[in-house]
Amino acid sequence: MTLRLRVPRGLRARLVVAFLLAVAFGSLLTAGLTFLQARSAILDRTQDDAVADLRAQLDSLAPGLPFPPSTEDLRALALQLDRAGGARTWHSAASYQDGPLVSASPATPPLPPELRRAVREDGEAAYQRIAHDGRPWLVLAMPVAYAEAEAEAEADAADDPPPPDRTNRSSGLTVYASFPLDDDQADIAALLTAAQAGAVPALALALVPALFAARRVLRPVRRLHDGAERIAAGELGTRLETDGHDELADLTRTFNAMAATLQKDDAELRRMEAGARRFAADVAHELRTPLAAMSAVTGVLDEDAASGTLPPDTADAVRLISDETRTLARMIEDLMEVSRFDARTAPLRTEHVDLRTLIAKTLRLRGWDTDERVTVDLAGPVRVHADPRRVDVILANLVGNALRHGHPPVTLRARAERDRAVLTVTDHGPGIPDHALPHVFDRFYKADTARARSEGSGLGLALARENALLHDGTLTAANAPGAGAVFTLTLPLDPTPPEPR
Repeated sequence: MTLRLRVPRGLRARLVVAFLLAVAFGSLLTAGLTFLQARSAILDRTQDDAVADLRAQLDSLAPGLPFPPSTEDLRALALQLDRAGGARTWHSAASYQDGPLVSASPATPPLPPELRRAVREDGEAAYQRIAHDGRPWLVLAMPVAYAEAEAEAEADAADDPPPPDRTNRSSGLTVYASFPLDDDQADIAALLTAAQAGAVPALALALVPALFAARRVLRPVRRLHDGAERIAAGELGTRLETDGHDELADLTRTFNAMAATLQKDDAELRRMEAGARRFAADVAHELRTPLAAMSAVTGVLDEDAASGTLPPDTADAVRLISDETRTLARMIEDLMEVSRFDARTAPLRTEHVDLRTLIAKTLRLRGWDTDERVTVDLAGPVRVHADPRRVDVILANLVGNALRHGHPPVTLRARAERDRAVLTVTDHGPGIPDHALPHVFDRFYKADTARARSEGSGLGLALARENALLHDGTLTAANAPGAGAVFTLTLPLDPTPPEPR
C-alpha cells in the first residue's frame, strides 16, 4: 500500500505558503546578517583583546631580553609568555631575524608561512585564524621594536651613530602567540542555536497573519466565483457588492458591468429569436391555406395530364408545378414543426410499442418493404415507449436520405443494448465528407454547395434529431469503416414488461 502526499492546490494554500516563504526568507536573511555581524564582533573583540594583552606582556618582558638573543633567551621569553597568558592558554614562539622558530611547548600549532612572510615584509602586527586538530585557533604575530635607550646602547656597542629615528625601529625579534577559540566557538554555536530556535516560533506566529491575509484576499475572489456560477446558471441579474478601491474592487466592478451587458444582450437576443420564430410560424401558417388550394388544383390538373387530355407541353408544365407545390407544402409543414420545437410546444404522445413494428409500418407506408434496395436485420423484440408518429418521421428521413445520397443496399438493424434501443441505418455510398460530419444535422445545411436545390426541404435530418432528443434519445452520424454513412438512433427501452396475450 503506497501513501500519496496530497499537496494543497487551492489559491488559499498557495497564498499562505507564499506568505510563509516570504516571512521565512526575511527571517533567515535577518538572522543570517545578525549572526554574521555578531560572529564578526565576537572574533574581533577576542582578537583585539589578545593583541592588547600580548603587546602589554611584551612591553614588560622585552626590555629585559638581551640583544642579540640566543635560542635559550627566546625559549625563556616564550615560556614567560605562555605563563602570562592565563585563561587564554597561549602557546608562544619567537624568532630573531631569519633564525629558527623557538617555542616552549610542543603543543604549539604550526604557524602559517604566509603569516610569517607578511610580518617580515610589512613589519607590523598581523593575525590569522586557522584550524588545527579540528579546533579553531587564532595566531598572532607581533614584531618587537627598540625602545630609545636600547637603540642608543646598540649604536654605542657598534660604534655607529644612532639612526635619525631611533625609536620604533624593528629589533628583528618577532613573537608569535597561538590560542584556541573554543570559548568563542561555543558562543557562536549558542548564537546560531538561538537563531534557529527563534525561526520556528516566528514561522508559527506568521501563520496567523498569513491565514488572515489569505482570507481577506480570497473573500472577494470567492464572491466572484459564486457570481460567475450564477451567471453560468442563467441568473444574469446577478450583481456583486463592491467596496474599496483596490484591484479586486475594480475587478468586481468590471464583473458587474459584464453581467449588465450580458443581461442586455441576452434580452435582445431572446426578443429577436422570439420574433424570428413568430415570423416563421406566421408565414408558414398564412401559406398553408393558399397551398392547400393550390394542391387541390394541381391534383385535378395531374389527373388531366395523366388522362392525356392536355397537350404534352402543358402536361409537363402541370407536373412541374405539382412537384414544386408538394415540395413547398412539405417545407411549410417542416417549418411549422421547427417552430413548435423552438417554442418547446411539440406534443409527445407515447405508446408501448415494439420498435420492429414501427420499422415495418414505415417501410410499408412508403413502399420500401418490397424494395430490394432496403434490407432489414431485426434480432428479437425491442420494446420502446415512444411516439409512433415521430419515430416514423425519424425513420423516413434516415432511409430516404440514405436512398437519395448513398448507394443501395440500405440496411436497418435494431437491437437492445443495456437500457437503450439502438437502430442503425447504413448505406454503401461514398459516405459523408469529414468537413460535413459536424453539420449534417444543421438546418438547411448542404454538404455539396454546388447542389443549389434538392428534393427535400433541408430540414429532414434536423427534425429527425429534434424528435430523437424529444424522446431523451440521441441521433449521430458517422462513416462506416469500409464505405458508406451510418446513422445511429438510440431510444430508452420500455421499462414496463409486455402484457401477456
